[in-house]
Amino acid sequence: MMEYEIVIGLEVHVHLKTSTKAFCGCSTEFGQEPNSQTCPVCLGMPGSLPVLNKLALEYALEVALALNCSIQEFTKFDRKNYFYPDLPKNYQISQYDLPLAKEGFLDVQTPDTDTRIEILRVHLEEDAGKLIHKDQISLVDFNRAGIPLLEIVSKPQINSPEEAHAYLVTLKSIIGYLGVSDCDMEKGSLRCDANISLRQKGAKGLGVKTEIKNLNSFKAVKDALSFEVARQEGLLQEGSAIIQETRLWDTREEKTVSMRSKEEAKDYRYFPEPDLPPFVIKKDMIEAIRQRIPELPREKCSRFMKQYGLSQYDAQILTVSRETAEYAQECLRQQGVDKKIISNWLIGPVSAAANSRNCGIEDLGLLPASLIELVRAVETQQISNLTGKAVLEEMLLTSKSAGQIIKEKNLAQISDIESLTAEIEAVIQDNRKSVNDFISGKENALMFLVGQVMKRTKGKANPKVVQDALRRRLTDA
Repeated sequence: MMEYEIVIGLEVHVHLKTSTKAFCGCSTEFGQEPNSQTCPVCLGMPGSLPVLNKLALEYALEVALALNCSIQEFTKFDRKNYFYPDLPKNYQISQYDLPLAKEGFLDVQTPDTDTRIEILRVHLEEDAGKLIHKDQISLVDFNRAGIPLLEIVSKPQINSPEEAHAYLVTLKSIIGYLGVSDCDMEKGSLRCDANISLRQKGAKGLGVKTEIKNLNSFKAVKDALSFEVARQEGLLQEGSAIIQETRLWDTREEKTVSMRSKEEAKDYRYFPEPDLPPFVIKKDMIEAIRQRIPELPREKCSRFMKQYGLSQYDAQILTVSRETAEYAQECLRQQGVDKKIISNWLIGPVSAAANSRNCGIEDLGLLPASLIELVRAVETQQISNLTGKAVLEEMLLTSKSAGQIIKEKNLAQISDIESLTAEIEAVIQDNRKSVNDFISGKENALMFLVGQVMKRTKGKANPKVVQDALRRRLTDA
C-alpha cells in the first residue's frame, strides 16, 4: 500500500426501536409469523395513505444531535423507485435532497489514530421486507417492510479497515446509550454498507469505488474491506480498471463477489413523496430533544478517568455500553477499595464470567455491594486471588454472599505464621537441594518451596506470608 491511499465511506442503517412502523400502526415485534404484521399501508395497497411515526422522528433527531449534526428546519420525504421483490410498493419512502440532518461528525480512536470523521447526512426511511430462499423457491416476509430505518452516511474520510471498525463500534455505543435501537446485527437492526476506493498517494480526487453489502458483523466489515483493498490494489498494479459496482461479502469464502453494477441517484428516479407533506421542525422541539440526550460514551469515559483515576483504556472498556457503565459506576462508588482494583476485577474476572454466559456484566445478577465484599476479602488477604475467582463463580451459581461461601467451604487463608511454621520446616527438611539452590543464589528455588508449602496446606496458606517466612528462615540459616 505504499503507492495508494485507502478511502472509505460507510452507510449505516439502524432500526429505530418503536413499537409501530414508520408510516402505519403495524407492530415491529421481531420473530413473529411471516406476514402477520402487515396492513394496506405497508403493503402499498391502492388508496392507503402513510402517516409519519412521531416517535421515529424524535429518535432520529436524538441520534442526529448526538452526532453533532445540523438539524434541517424544513425537510421532506421522497420516493426512491426501484423494483425489489421485498418492497411491495415498488418504491421506498426515503429522503433525498432535504434530509433530516447533515454536517455532523464522530470522533474515532484507534491504537494509532485519533480522527474526526464527518457525517454527511442522517435521514429517515422505511425498511424493505425479507426474502427467504428455500429449496427451489423464494418466499417473502413483509413483516419488516415499513419498519423505521435511520441511515447515517459518513463522508469518505476513513483511511483503513481498522478505522472503519472503530467508527462502527463508536457509533453503535452512542446509539446504545440513547436507547433508540437494540443495534442487534443478527436481527438486522443494524446493517452497514461500505464504499471503498484507492487513489494514488497525494491525489485529490477519488478513485472508482465499489460498494460492499451483506456485512452482518463489524468483523465482517473489517475483513471485507481488507480483502477489497488487496483486490483493488492488485488490479491497479497490473493496469486493470476498477469497475464501479456493488459486491457481496461471502463469509464462507472470505471474499467479495460481484452482485451488480452500481446505481447512481438518477437511477432511483427520486421525486417528492406526494402522500406526505413537508415537515417544519421547530427550534423548541429540537432543544427539548437535545435536553434528553444522556451523558455519552466519550464524556462518560473522560469523567471516569477524572473522577476515579482510571486509565483511558480501563475507562473506555467500562463505558462501552450505558448499562455496563452504570453498573461499573455503582461499584466504583463503593468505599474502602482502590478504584483501580475494582476496575481490574470488572474488566478481568467479572467480564470473563459475563462473556462465558454471553451477557453483559450488568446481567449477571451480581450486586455491586456483593462484588465489593469479595474484592475486600481478596485485598485483606482473607482469601487468595485465585480463590477469589472461584468464590465469584460460586456466587454467580448460588447467589450466596462471598462471606457465606468462604465460611461454608472453609476457604480463608492461613496468614498466621505460627500456624505455618511446622509446614515450612517440613518442606525445608524434605527439599534440601532446593534449599541449597536458593542459598547459592537461585531465586526461583524459593518459589518452588513456596509451592510445596501451598501443596501441603491444600492451597490455604497465604503465599506472600509463606514466601516472606521462607526467605527469613533460609537467609538467617
